[in-house]
Amino acid sequence: MGMTNSSAKEDFILVGFSDQPQLEKILFVAVLISYLLTFVGSSLIILVSSIDPKLKIPMYIFLTHLSLVDICFTTSIVLQLLWNLKGPAKTITSLGCAIQLYVSLALGSTECVLLAVMAFDHYAAVCRPLHYTAVMNPCLCQVLAGFAWLSGAGNALIQGTVTLWLPRCGHRRLHHFFCEVPSMIKLACVDIHANEIQLLITSLILLLLPLALILMSYGHIVKAVISTKSVQAWQKAMGTCGSHLTVISLFYGSITANYIQPNSSYAHTYGKFISLFYRVITPTLNPLIYTLRNKEVKGALGRICHRDLRV
Repeated sequence: MGMTNSSAKEDFILVGFSDQPQLEKILFVAVLISYLLTFVGSSLIILVSSIDPKLKIPMYIFLTHLSLVDICFTTSIVLQLLWNLKGPAKTITSLGCAIQLYVSLALGSTECVLLAVMAFDHYAAVCRPLHYTAVMNPCLCQVLAGFAWLSGAGNALIQGTVTLWLPRCGHRRLHHFFCEVPSMIKLACVDIHANEIQLLITSLILLLLPLALILMSYGHIVKAVISTKSVQAWQKAMGTCGSHLTVISLFYGSITANYIQPNSSYAHTYGKFISLFYRVITPTLNPLIYTLRNKEVKGALGRICHRDLRV
């Protein structure tokens, strides 16, 4: 009994949306549906890309990694969120909070780098079509995908460990629906100025550097398309890059709105909804964007369904 009480005292309280109990019921249904759509849609992309031989190209290799990130990323947050939305208890164990912190940090950073890698792949496809196979060879694809995962893991290991080592002096009330670095460091009972500077620098590197590479890639693509003065070339470029550009806009738009906001109770309240959109809704939209706007994926789905019907 003593061990149970001791462990309960070490649990964190996720305030989340508990100040709006009626809204929690609506959010539970919405989050559950969104998660199921994310899981099914992303799993379908992974399955189709693995089975169909026509999708064994770099673009869909990276898309498979992105889909895996979306599944793991949402799972690490949504399962605990659903539990807290449904029941009266709003707690998460210290171990659960640490796991959630490390996993969300790693996968969020990995997604940033993957989006930049995919932009480079589109640059090679549009601007270097004759050398595309040589440039985006299987070895380079594996290296780029591995670098994305390793950079995410490295960031999580550094930021997560530094955050968890901060003394909290018994503070355990998180004004969020999951364990994240900005909310965790606010619990510290020491000067966190250095930690906030480190968080800012890391965020700039992992957000703005990939964004700069994305903008450079698409800058070259636009320049190449304009120089050809061909409507067909423009349509082909949009067909290749349209889905990726939509995903990038959703990702960076929501994450910018989430982290660049004034330090006020109003901003914190609506910041939760922005964060919910970025971490739950955006991964749901990604499979829809890549399947509805992509002829190759729709064609592969058609071939698999047709083959299954014949069998």
